[in-house]
Amino acid sequence: MTINEIPVFILCGGLGTRLKEETEFRPKPMVPIGNFPVLWHIMKYYRKYGFIKFVLCTGFKSEIIKSYFLNYTSLNSDFTVDLKSNNVTVHSIDHNLDWEVTLAYTGEYTMTGARIARAAEKYLGAADHFAVTYGDGLTDANLGEEYYYHFSNNKTGTVLGVNPPSRFGEIKLDDDKVLEFAEKPDFTDNWINGGYFFFKKEFLKYLSKDDECVLEKEPLVRLAKDGELNMYKHKGFWSCMDTQRDRDYLNSLWNAGNAPWKVI
Repeated sequence: MTINEIPVFILCGGLGTRLKEETEFRPKPMVPIGNFPVLWHIMKYYRKYGFIKFVLCTGFKSEIIKSYFLNYTSLNSDFTVDLKSNNVTVHSIDHNLDWEVTLAYTGEYTMTGARIARAAEKYLGAADHFAVTYGDGLTDANLGEEYYYHFSNNKTGTVLGVNPPSRFGEIKLDDDKVLEFAEKPDFTDNWINGGYFFFKKEFLKYLSKDDECVLEKEPLVRLAKDGELNMYKHKGFWSCMDTQRDRDYLNSLWNAGNAPWKVI
């Protein structure tokens, strides 16, 4: 199947408790980087590689995400409102987005695996493959290459592997003698989950619609034990917006014109 037929399920329903300064008022995917929510940045980056179908798995403060997309055209265009009839005339659509966006409410306290299971049951359709990502991670990985790697290796699942630098310095010792001091070293042999997945539809049998089904626990652990999970390694940019510090860092990149994920 072609890339523009592959649905991208984005997990948008968590409480975002470690970014409380922002998520008290809105869901974490709607926290802005520059003038746009981080969710918009993620979707814009997928579109760079031809993905246009998005299923947003919502929960906490879902009405804010729904309102954003329901009003996207009017927010980004000139329009006239006839107050007597309540008719709205959009004079020109001042954006070039061709996304198909499905808003799927998946529960207030539902875990990640269950959100995917519930949304996919309704909106996977005839697709044999689908993508999954979180609503808070940005990268400059080639998602088109990752998909073709996934497709050609014929495994049930593929995860983007990244190895960002440590947030803390590393000191190597011989007793009390410092042998090496490294400020935020790169751990080139240590790979972590970068949060950009591709799956065959067969992966749904590993998931449950029960609230407590966590994608990163039993489903992916079982998939790996079955030998059905590959890693697509990426050594470039990756960052997760988990804290206020992360948000400030991503904003500084965007505002300085140095955002690696920016689509021209």
